[in-house]
Amino acid sequence: MKTDIALNIKNLTKVYRTGLKAVDNISLNVKKGDFFALLGPNGAGKSTTLGMISSLVNITEGKIEIFGNDVQKRYIQARKLLGVMPQEININVFRTPIQILVNQAGFFGIKKNIAEEQVEILLHEMGLWDKRDTQGRFLSGGMKRRLMVARALVHGPKLLILDEPTAGVDVELRLSMWNLIKKLNKKGMTVILTTHYLEEAENLCNKIALINNGQVYANTDMKSLLKSIEKEKYLIELSVPYDSCHLFIPEGEGLLIDPMTIEFTLNPKTSISSLFKSLAERKIEVLAIKPSKTRLEQLFIDILRNNKSA
Repeated sequence: MKTDIALNIKNLTKVYRTGLKAVDNISLNVKKGDFFALLGPNGAGKSTTLGMISSLVNITEGKIEIFGNDVQKRYIQARKLLGVMPQEININVFRTPIQILVNQAGFFGIKKNIAEEQVEILLHEMGLWDKRDTQGRFLSGGMKRRLMVARALVHGPKLLILDEPTAGVDVELRLSMWNLIKKLNKKGMTVILTTHYLEEAENLCNKIALINNGQVYANTDMKSLLKSIEKEKYLIELSVPYDSCHLFIPEGEGLLIDPMTIEFTLNPKTSISSLFKSLAERKIEVLAIKPSKTRLEQLFIDILRNNKSA
């Protein structure tokens, strides 16, 4: 079955026995080769949606297809095309990477000799070959997460779901994970990412859906979404207190965070350079400047705020 749609979700709803409607009639498509971000706050419906995609959560209404295979009617075919890396580390800590991966391949009917060849390739790609015979309990947190990626890939899926893959890891490890995931996508792997690190989505993904209260409030390509943000905000640290420098900022363009810091809002009529010019005229030095929020984060806040006021 050939299709350019890796994931097709149509009118998907999940209502739990308690009456909680965790997912409310959402529809979206992920195309083959996309790097797709599914973002939202805790309790938004992301985990429930991922659970239904991977058949761990029963569907109340609607349909999910993975490369044209209905996850309910053609479960085995759909599951073979899907790799899932969960948020929580859940490897068998008393098994070695080779044992974990060969065992995982066996769940998909892959013969041991074939699995061992694939596992060797994966462990080299993940930088884990030297740890192939080390029990999981002796691996670092970063190694465990790379092993979980390898486990999700061992059966050769076409669609990979990464649920908070860099949660709780340091910056260096996060960057190495980014590089790893980028390589997978460049090789043709379709990737769906959930993350609370919004800069992660902005740097990695070409498509995005924002979900809250079980509903999708944006579903578009990343570039178009970011272009829709007209205003960007920066934190500017001054060399002298704002009150003592007699600096005037038009209403709505500046917010005093503390005596030495201003949050400055850019819009078509103002710019950072115009602010710097005004500061220079008063001989005020700027000690530091940085974005107040990522563009994506600001957009997400605006969307949720608009939704609450609607």
